[in-house]
Amino acid sequence: MEKARLILTCGLPAAGKTTLAKELAAQRGAVRLTKDEWQRALGSSPWDRDVGEKIEQELWRLAQDILRLGVSVVLDFGLWARVERDELRAAARGLGVGVELYYLEVPLDELWQRIEVRNSAPPWDSEPITRAHLDEWHAAFQAPDAAELALFDSVD
Repeated sequence: MEKARLILTCGLPAAGKTTLAKELAAQRGAVRLTKDEWQRALGSSPWDRDVGEKIEQELWRLAQDILRLGVSVVLDFGLWARVERDELRAAARGLGVGVELYYLEVPLDELWQRIEVRNSAPPWDSEPITRAHLDEWHAAFQAPDAAELALFDSVD
């Protein structure tokens, strides 16, 4: 594998993905691509799934271009489904780059406490995440197991 790496963050809202993504990008000299930030910058609601999906597609295209240049990318999308993680890993391996996965597992009650704080500031203060949302997302989330984690490269 070449020096460039695709670095993925995985977890539910408020798990700390963006904070970790910023740290990893700084440590690795990588480009950080965070869907939520782009969505806000474009004036879209965090609840607009169509815009969010289009942004993810474009950021993934950009990430591949950056990886082809030999520069690492930290992709901060959440990646709730195993199929998403498998597709990104396979595509990056096809580019000849290593792939790391950082799964942030945080207890549900702690996530909710963090979300309540997040809900007090824009953009979430006008469109808050509810506990029902979090419970629904938690039920849908496919946490990576040990077998899946073993498919990714170890951290340098």
